[in-house]
Amino acid sequence: MGCGSSSAVAAGSEMSGEPDPYFDLIVDESLQKNEWPEAKEKEFRKAEKPSLMLQAMTKETFDRLKNHKTATAGWTIARAINTGIMYPGSFVGCHAGDLESYTDYKEVFHPVIEGYHKGFKMDGTHHHVTDLDSSKMKNQLSQNAQGRILSTRIRVARNLAMFPLNPAGTKETRLKIADLMEKVFATVEGDLAGKFYRHSNMTPAEEKQLVDDHFLFKGRDKMQAASGYHSDWPHGRGIFLNAEKTFLLWINEGDHCRIISMEQGGDVKRVFDRLARGIAAIENGVKKVTGKDPAFMTHDILGCVTCCPSNLGTGMRGSVHIKVPLLIAKHGLEGIDALCRERNCQARGTMGEHTQVIDRIDVSNWRRLGFAEYVLVDNMIETVNLLADMEAELEKQA
Repeated sequence: MGCGSSSAVAAGSEMSGEPDPYFDLIVDESLQKNEWPEAKEKEFRKAEKPSLMLQAMTKETFDRLKNHKTATAGWTIARAINTGIMYPGSFVGCHAGDLESYTDYKEVFHPVIEGYHKGFKMDGTHHHVTDLDSSKMKNQLSQNAQGRILSTRIRVARNLAMFPLNPAGTKETRLKIADLMEKVFATVEGDLAGKFYRHSNMTPAEEKQLVDDHFLFKGRDKMQAASGYHSDWPHGRGIFLNAEKTFLLWINEGDHCRIISMEQGGDVKRVFDRLARGIAAIENGVKKVTGKDPAFMTHDILGCVTCCPSNLGTGMRGSVHIKVPLLIAKHGLEGIDALCRERNCQARGTMGEHTQVIDRIDVSNWRRLGFAEYVLVDNMIETVNLLADMEAELEKQA
């Protein structure tokens, strides 16, 4: 199929030899033959909420694109849409294998991008601009909000310009990325300096500590596996962690790099500023080690390029965990999420989507593309201040 070295069923469980749907790439039988899955079409057209890919894709479009392969990764439309065909309930349903995926298969990706990033137009009139300057932020957390925030975490996705995106990656490319990043980490100085732990050789004690700290990513996701994210697990995966455990990088979790700034409490500006410094340190380190510029994969319109169209632009999710038990009791997570969506944010359980809430929620920006990072953090602060005020009002009434 011309998608790197990934076959219809990628290397299965090293223990049993059988493919594991939570980790291994399993491609739909029709897509393996480079054919439109007509037998499944009636089924997924009936879905209450078909994926954005299915809303954009037709048999005619597939047949028009099916014999094309992208220049960098040999990415095909069959591989691009596999997640949405295997799991019609997925929200997005497609993944890119390289930068060209977004232009070569624009008949599918452009409507998906516009469907996810509401208001952003792919006709050339809109261009994403990256800006992590916290001095431009207009909002500050109220004392009321700060007193209720348990922790703050802001992350961005970045992909290295000199490699294919991981859905089209191989064991070799993932190992090369990890080896490169280990050299980059050696260039990081000051409070950002730390240690790189590889999934394949960390000690049991190191693994336990990373699990206890809730830092260790474990893969094990069927929809992500169907894109090729988890192929050749755990090779090439790892975590970089600074001494204070406030600056982290996930390597080859999905995108090449997930850069994270976090700490207990509600000092959002400090977390955001640390993230900006960290991104710059990693970018400069990549340029220094490779001698290549640019370090990260970018696009004039799309901003930072990511595997999933949902993360394009900033690739950023800025969030806080905030304790609002009375608000949860009155409105429930769905009601609070509706309030947040009106302000371009979202509410989730503190352990992620579809997790139970008791007295605290995770509030984050919803938008990624077409808005500078400082604007998205501003949105989050404004929303958190509102929720904190609503909680305070309920306390007065209790």
